[in-house]
Order: sequence, then structure tokens, then C-alpha cells
Amino acid sequence: MSQREQFSSRLGFLLIAAGCAIGLGNVWRFPYITGQYGGAIFVIMYLFFLLLLGVPLLTLELSVGRASRRSVARAFEILEKPGSKWHWNKFWMIPGSYVLMSFYGVITGWLLYYCLRTATGFFPAGTTQEQAIMRFDELLANPYIMFVCMMTVAVVAFSIVALGVVKGVERITKPMMLVLFALLIFMAIRSVSLPGFTEGISYYLNPSWDSVQQHGFLQAVWAAMGQVFFTLSVGQGSIEIFGTYMDKRHSLTSEAILICILDTTVALLAGFVIFPACFSYDVEPGQGPSLLFVTLTTVFSNMEFGLFWGSLFFMFMLFAALSTLIAVFESIISMTMDLFAVSRLKAVLYNFIIITLMSIPCVLGFNVLSDIHPLGGNSTIMDLQDFIVSNNVLPIGSLVFLLFITAKTGMGFKRYREECNTGSGPKIPAWTIWYFKYVLPVVITVILLVGYYNIFLA
Repeated sequence: MSQREQFSSRLGFLLIAAGCAIGLGNVWRFPYITGQYGGAIFVIMYLFFLLLLGVPLLTLELSVGRASRRSVARAFEILEKPGSKWHWNKFWMIPGSYVLMSFYGVITGWLLYYCLRTATGFFPAGTTQEQAIMRFDELLANPYIMFVCMMTVAVVAFSIVALGVVKGVERITKPMMLVLFALLIFMAIRSVSLPGFTEGISYYLNPSWDSVQQHGFLQAVWAAMGQVFFTLSVGQGSIEIFGTYMDKRHSLTSEAILICILDTTVALLAGFVIFPACFSYDVEPGQGPSLLFVTLTTVFSNMEFGLFWGSLFFMFMLFAALSTLIAVFESIISMTMDLFAVSRLKAVLYNFIIITLMSIPCVLGFNVLSDIHPLGGNSTIMDLQDFIVSNNVLPIGSLVFLLFITAKTGMGFKRYREECNTGSGPKIPAWTIWYFKYVLPVVITVILLVGYYNIFLA
């Protein structure tokens, strides 16, 4: 087996792995559902499930990566028992990463557009919510601008990956993530001076059993479990690849805990930025793309020095999205190199062409192909792509990783524990095999089925 690159520092690994997990869901979903489902009560639920669900799932992928030193394209073959067929799962896991990038790059392009437009004063002072909606609709109606923006962020991300793990991914992503945290902390501290700070934080974090009872306790529990599961990007091998570049000085449990802490810190701080601003200017926060491109555009344009604060916010969001883009691109490039034994540069060129072509239907789904509603209602092609990844590839992939480390024909729980417990830090005790074999599979299956119910039956 050829020598594989390793991260030059632990901080580099942690920031890059956290960058893979930190994405749009941290900002346009977590703060909103926290306020919706009881504030601090929901946060406690979320942290509980983060420990019981998120940390174990992260260790699964990291252990497979560090033990095999290969991407999911080859990892199962290296670790499985002779004659078993676990490696067949790569044939649907790998396409999952391509589907994710085919629409995530488009959204990252939107963020680039808004970052530049906000910095150049495109949204004048006093912009109303209706005007912000019109501006966003104008962007969606223009496939040429969307395609150029998508191509721009793809070129940047692929160029970084082309330089290699240490000279490219780590050297660029590490300072970018540090700037991301600095921007977020700076904006959160600044929120204290806003007139709606107390009201916004009260809505965001004050414990509210009334909110929990209004939506139902089980629904709040499901929301907390679902947020943990989807925020960490586990199940398709994007986290697994960074296990292949790790050293063995620290236990995987300790690394998984730190990744969860960084991811949660961003999610919590995002609420400190969003809710005081929305309550200060009497704007309904909402969630999803409209939060970023309509609500917050309106807020910043009506804020003193809004040009400056809006530019900072969209720069933060651009960095968050780019970190995920770079991380998943690295996973795709590594899989291509493992499968076809090609150079990194060729893998970058081939995949740049493939992902660019795959992004075209997503871009056209908002204009030329806007009459196509693959999931019914007003759904778009992007909604279908998100459904394939979020409701299928991620939960099913996590279930496969889980079964792989507990099955005798797979990696086996003994080898998983040995890999997990190598290095300093918290260890996985032997008795947890019952938790991994009988509890986690049920939890993941419930998440999968509830996701289907919410889309097709609710």
C-alpha cells in the first residue's frame, strides 16, 4: 500500500473535519428549530442526542478511514472478511457524494453572489422584504449568473484540492475556518448592542415548555435527533476520508467529541447573530434559503452600517459552505484516485467536468425547467437532489457503516474498538456492543422512516 498523506497538525484535522460538518444547516435550520421547540429545552435534547448518536456515528466513519487508509472506494474491501460483499455499497455511496455536490455548489454560488452584491451596495438602505424576495427571484430566474457563480466556487474548491491534502486542503481550510469562527464571534458580540437583543435571545434560549407542548414532545425529540444526524454529514464517506489522513496519537472518541463541539458552537452562535437582528427590525426569522437571501438581506439593509455587517455575514456563510465543498470534493477526488489509480490532477479535472454537468439540471430547475416538480407541489430539482442525499444516502449509509463494524463478516466490533481506542483520550468500552448492535440501528431506521413520512404522508 502506498504511503498516504497525513495532516501536519491535530488542529488542521479538527478544523477541516468540522468544516465538513459545518454547513448551511447550522445557520438556516438549527437556530429556527431551537426557538420553535422550547429554546434551552431543545438545546439540552440536542446535546443529549449529540453525545448518544452523533459521537458514535462519527467514530464509525473515522475508524473505517484510519484502519483502511483508503476512501470508501476501497475501504470495505480492505477491512471486510474474504468473500463478503460489503464493498458493493460503494456503488451507491459514491454517487451520493456527486448528487450532493451537484446542488451544494449551486447554493454556494448564491452565497458568493450575495457576498459580492452586498459588499457593492446592490441592496440599498431600507430594502423591504418584498424587494428582497424580488431580488432573489431575479437571481433564480437567471441561469447564466447562477452557472457562473457555481463554476467560480467549484474552480476555487477544486484548485485547493488539486494542491494536495497538506499543501492545499489543510493550508487553505485551516485559516479559513479560523476566520469563520472569528467572524461569527465578532458578529455575535456585536449583537449585544442591538435593541432587540434581549427579546431575541429570550425567544431563542429561554426554556419554554409551552413551545414543546404546542408542537408535541415527540416531535421535539424527533427534531433534535434529526438535527444531530444531518448536521454531521455522516453516511456517505465525507468524514471517513479524513480518518485516512489522521495519525494515531488521539482516540477517535476524543476527536469526534471535539468535532461535535466545534459544529455545535457555530450553530449556537448563529442564533446569537440572527434572532437579535430579526427582533430588532421586526422581521420573522423563518428557516431555509429564505432566511439567508430574503430575511437577513432585509435586516442588514435596514441596519446602521448594514453594508459592512451584511458583507461580513455573507462572507461567513460563504466560508462555511466552501469548507463543506472542499471537504466533499477531497472525498470524491480520493475515491477516484483509489478506484482508477489516476493522479490527483487528472482526478480533479475529470470530476470538475462531471460535477459541472451534473449541476446544470439544478440550475435550470429554477427557470427553464421550473415546471418540473419531481416530489409534487412546488418542489424543484434541487429538492429531489436534497431528498436523495438527506433522506436516503445519509441514513442508509450510516446504517451500513454501523452494521459493517458490528458484523463478523465486516470490520468487526473488536477491530473497531481497537482502532477507536488507539491513542490518548476517552475509550469505547466493550459492553457498548449491545448499544451499537440493537439501539443505534433502531434509532437510524426510525429517522429514515419518519423522514419519508414527513415528505410523503404528513
